[in-house]
Amino acid sequence: MIDPASQAQLKAAIADCIQTDQTILDQLRQEIRPLKHVTRRIQPRATTSISLVGTDGGNNQLRFDPFLIQLIRVVDSSNNEYCLEVVSPTTPIQKLNARQFTADGTPQTALGEMMHFLGVHSLAALSPMIRPIQAGQPVSPRWVEVYRELVEWAILFAILKKDFGTDSLIVYDGLLRSKVFARDLFQRLLQGMQLRIDEQWRQHRRRIYLVGIAKHSKVLSRYRLAMALEGVLQTDYPAYVEVPREIEEKAYVWSEFARGNDRVTDDGEINKFVGGKMFLVKFGAFRHDPIWPVDIFEPQREHAQEILGSLLADAINGFPVPYYPRCLQKAHEHAALIDFDFAVLQDFIYDGVRASLGGAAGLLDAFQLQDVDPSRQRYE
Repeated sequence: MIDPASQAQLKAAIADCIQTDQTILDQLRQEIRPLKHVTRRIQPRATTSISLVGTDGGNNQLRFDPFLIQLIRVVDSSNNEYCLEVVSPTTPIQKLNARQFTADGTPQTALGEMMHFLGVHSLAALSPMIRPIQAGQPVSPRWVEVYRELVEWAILFAILKKDFGTDSLIVYDGLLRSKVFARDLFQRLLQGMQLRIDEQWRQHRRRIYLVGIAKHSKVLSRYRLAMALEGVLQTDYPAYVEVPREIEEKAYVWSEFARGNDRVTDDGEINKFVGGKMFLVKFGAFRHDPIWPVDIFEPQREHAQEILGSLLADAINGFPVPYYPRCLQKAHEHAALIDFDFAVLQDFIYDGVRASLGGAAGLLDAFQLQDVDPSRQRYE
């Protein structure tokens, strides 16, 4: 424990530091103050909402050294399963490439279809973060997360092609931005999404809206206190405010992650990573209800009122997280592999290892009975 004398010293030092940095908070308040006067009330609107979610990598790692098996599983809020794959950091990239296409080069997965649309034939060409494993070089598990994200984008792209029985709102888990694609491929994918959305209207007279919602955002983290002090989104009704690109750029270390097609730089660099326009949204009717960062598909930003009105009806019924879209929570519930399902899958790992050990399989049974972390006993 910190002794009382040190506590007093720390208290004085913290107070001095805050006093010195007071100008930072003043600057944040000045930047966020204009948003109070452009806050808009959300008008409820009836639209079918569906959400698409992939399994969380951290929660679905089947650990058993020296193996690290991960599941790539994507479902929607109606529990429709679009992808179920098993990979590990040491899975050969060439093997994954082969999964996406038939022998004659025809796409056989959603990822293969997206690659075909973008004109690439290998994962290495699709993303610079996926590279063939070099013999003798350490393998990073990071590329598996990139692969999972690519699969999610591919399935979203494929869903936009299906028949919709009514106007629908598709809710993506996260902001509509990505830095995993090579060159300008992400922007080409977004253009393809827009074409499919337009085609839905031309052929079937269906309005399809696309929105991404995140649990956290650097923009919201940076300005949360300033917003509270300035009364931004402190309303007695559901409300939203559009976030100017300049404010986004100040919150991100890499400004290109906040630069949309509506933002032109002096050097003429094109937008490669951003597909949405950010809004800060409060779905509750009380001043201190939670605020969420929401990305509206950039070509649909002028329809913010209709989109957020559709999202409002779903968010009001949010459970167990209040005022968070229920469709997204349902998709997470369906995607999570926990309890019995996870135990069964873990047993599959042991069965696979046991089969590979042959006559030494009995040693695995003894190994399973050993305590992998004896240090935990100090907490019991």
